[in-house]
Amino acid sequence: MKKYEEWAYNMDTCCVELKQADGTIIAIDTLAVEREFVETWLDRRELDYLIYNDPDAYAELVLNGDVKAYLDTVRQGQ
Repeated sequence: MKKYEEWAYNMDTCCVELKQADGTIIAIDTLAVEREFVETWLDRRELDYLIYNDPDAYAELVLNGDVKAYLDTVRQGQ
């Protein structure tokens, strides 16, 4: 994954925004990700934790296509 200069969750747009060194901004629509992958409120809780506390890790999961595998792993541990 590319390294980003800045990353944050934008509450106004419900997007995790990543800014690259050249000024390019990538916005990940968190609501769309939830609609695609969330099956239970526990899944939502896990993704919300990442969104608010570690948006860089959240972005890495989404951009690498690992959201389903991550949630499956979390479900097995509960």
